Amino acid sequence: MGSTALQSGKRCVPNDTNRPPVIEIKDLHKSYGQLEVLKGVDVSAPAGHVLAMIGSSGSGKSTLLRCCNLLEDSQQGEIRINGEDVRWKGQGPNRRPADHAQLVRIRTNLSMVFQQFNLWAHMTVLQNVMEAPLTVLRRPRAEVEETARRYLDKVGIGDKAEAWPAQLSGGQQQRAAIARALAMEPKALLFDEPTSALDPELEQEVVRVIKSLAEEGRTMILVTHDMKMAQDVADHVVFLHQGKIEEEGPPAQLFGRPETARLRQFLSATQAA
Repeated sequence: MGSTALQSGKRCVPNDTNRPPVIEIKDLHKSYGQLEVLKGVDVSAPAGHVLAMIGSSGSGKSTLLRCCNLLEDSQQGEIRINGEDVRWKGQGPNRRPADHAQLVRIRTNLSMVFQQFNLWAHMTVLQNVMEAPLTVLRRPRAEVEETARRYLDKVGIGDKAEAWPAQLSGGQQQRAAIARALAMEPKALLFDEPTSALDPELEQEVVRVIKSLAEEGRTMILVTHDMKMAQDVADHVVFLHQGKIEEEGPPAQLFGRPETARLRQFLSATQAA
């Protein structure tokens, strides 16, 4: 990463305990037909903290993240973003967000980084980063371009601004996706397995960026298969198993002294892989 890329340092976590959590979820239930994926989950992400969610495939991690961002409709439970309760209409499988303006506001405050990058192939890297602030936030073009270039520099690919996504490595594409998320200047960043599509060398490029964002004190929820990153980055770790929280706590406790047999089995399997 170049000299303008994010630099490592000490964690900058606010200690204002009077501020409400940026993200707060209580008793969340989500089903797909007869398949119950989330069975009453509570999670909270205080301002400036990183919450990591771990668990085996199918445990509900990504579904929880998508429900948080209202990309999926949950059937029961409360979702509060930046102190604002999501308003609902209907019940059970018919429950939907009741206020479209609120839905847009929440989605602009929660930027999501996906596993598969999801960059628009017909746009340059710079255009990808600029698109949402221009069309959703309707900010002036000159201001948006300045912000976009600043964030591309921040993730270490400022020299790729005019390139097409297909000309970038996987790690560079994911860093472009992170710059795109940052350009919305959200209250929180949501990462859904951001390194799982990358080979180990390219994975480390992205891990360095995520670690540096954590050190800045950004609020993040991180769904990951990378146990080392979860240990290094997170303030709090949640282990999901079959749609429920099996165990949670600080990384040192969860990884150093797991209490449940299921978590010990999971960690043993990840170490052997």
